[in-house]
Amino acid sequence: MAVNLLLGLQWGDEGKGKIVDVLTKDYNIIARFQGGPNAGHTLEFDGIKHVLHTIPSGIFHDKAINLVGNGVVIDPVIFKKELDNLGKFNLDYKSKLLISRKAHLILPTHRILDAASEASKGKAKIGSTLKGIGPTYMDKTGRNGIRVGDLELSDWKERYRSLANKHEAMIDFYDAKIEYNLEELESEFFEAIKVLKTLTFIDSEEYLHQAQKEGKTILAEGAQGSLLDIDFGTYPFVTSSNTTAAGACTGLGIAPNKIKDVFGIFKAYTTRVGSGPFPTELFDEDGETMARVGNEFGATTGRPRRCGWLDLVALKYAVQVNGVTKLMMMKGDVLSGFSTLKVCTAYKYQGKAITHLPYNIEPENITPIYTEVKGWAEDLTGMNDASQLPKELNDYISFLEEELETPITIVSVGPDRKQTIYR
Repeated sequence: MAVNLLLGLQWGDEGKGKIVDVLTKDYNIIARFQGGPNAGHTLEFDGIKHVLHTIPSGIFHDKAINLVGNGVVIDPVIFKKELDNLGKFNLDYKSKLLISRKAHLILPTHRILDAASEASKGKAKIGSTLKGIGPTYMDKTGRNGIRVGDLELSDWKERYRSLANKHEAMIDFYDAKIEYNLEELESEFFEAIKVLKTLTFIDSEEYLHQAQKEGKTILAEGAQGSLLDIDFGTYPFVTSSNTTAAGACTGLGIAPNKIKDVFGIFKAYTTRVGSGPFPTELFDEDGETMARVGNEFGATTGRPRRCGWLDLVALKYAVQVNGVTKLMMMKGDVLSGFSTLKVCTAYKYQGKAITHLPYNIEPENITPIYTEVKGWAEDLTGMNDASQLPKELNDYISFLEEELETPITIVSVGPDRKQTIYR
């Protein structure tokens, strides 16, 4: 049975959590394949907003199994808080939440290391969420990390102590004057480990292999966005994992030829949190309107998101790198009221117009070239059928489909799961 894959095509915050929640009814298994608790997947239904950081976004559905894959890094403390929040809704999460033994653990010293490293950079900060994710992936690739499966070994605390001691020496090296109480952090960490150990740990690659043989439907869920990919994003202002389609193979142990559809999620405009180049960023009233109407604040950190017009050069790049088969456009409702919309269809780069993403998109190297499209005035938030969409929005969608050579099959017109229109 083929696996479908859902991921973000911009700098994250595209609305992946909502769409996974909407699509979960069609799947037996929702499997998160990379990233850590820097993700903020927001789901809204029955008048309640839920924010998930590590747990897959299908957890609120009764029948779906939710799997945290080997490519994910888990902070037990944040994970415990997520479970506590789920407990408020009487969710029987223990029967439908599985953890890969090969997933790596974020230690308290990873978080301190993250803060020390970022503080030492001064003005060159990359905009880390300070969740310890980068240092955890560094230990993973450096073959020093502690994995979920290690918690089943008798000497795991000795392994922990050895790695934490190494981290403390590295923290001292940064000399960044970071204040912390490791004893207090460790106490919280070990309590959270006890909770984590009440869940079911599995050899997830074997579990998914058998599930495919049994004909079960699987949706792989990504975090962050394609332009934050460690290889293909706007390096070094990126995350520490592979957020693109290839990451689903390494983050779950799924063979490339088992992936069928790749669902690409994008906003009708563009946002970015933290540092890094952003060619279409707006510093005027239009940008302020997008931020206000779109409530553009990070679900994990609360940081305001930078806003700008849709960048088709970057979006087309993400579609190509991921092999996207179906597009889903989020937050179309935020653009209601703009008489004219601008879409970046090319860059002026080294005196020439180009339509591909070059190696360096810092502002001194490129200038966006815009195409203007007529906007719409109608409020979309109460619409529930494609026949209700205004002509100008349909024209906008058709323009994007032609440029991206990929169909847009879902249009989101609000944060609630009901505010989702199929085309």
